[in-house]
Amino acid sequence: FCMTQNVVHAKVHVRVVNQLGNGQSMILRCRSRDDDLGNVVLEDGQEMEWSFSVNFLGTTLFYCNVRWDLNSSTGSNWYSFDAYDNNRDCARCAFECRWMISNEGSLYGYDKVLGRWVLFPLTRK
Repeated sequence: FCMTQNVVHAKVHVRVVNQLGNGQSMILRCRSRDDDLGNVVLEDGQEMEWSFSVNFLGTTLFYCNVRWDLNSSTGSNWYSFDAYDNNRDCARCAFECRWMISNEGSLYGYDKVLGRWVLFPLTRK
């Protein structure tokens, strides 16, 4: 029943916030097949936000790569996650998808249906 969203081409807003704590910065790079938002450095507590319309076929996918521990000599590995996958997210977060990278380096997404933050996997690149 999510196809009705595609018909009206409503904007989807995605927000990713750095909640690593201890003044840790992170690099975030998000893109889709059509858009590359570039590398963005998010200081502790900062967020990145962007908006888009779901394509007519409902196949819109935005994925992100993230890395932190920028001040250490080695830094963390790059990790990736899907910031918006229409099949997964049209009901879970509909028009506003919120993500948080927490202080233990975990990814949480806000689920509007459940009304709470849910742990999601970060895939090592």
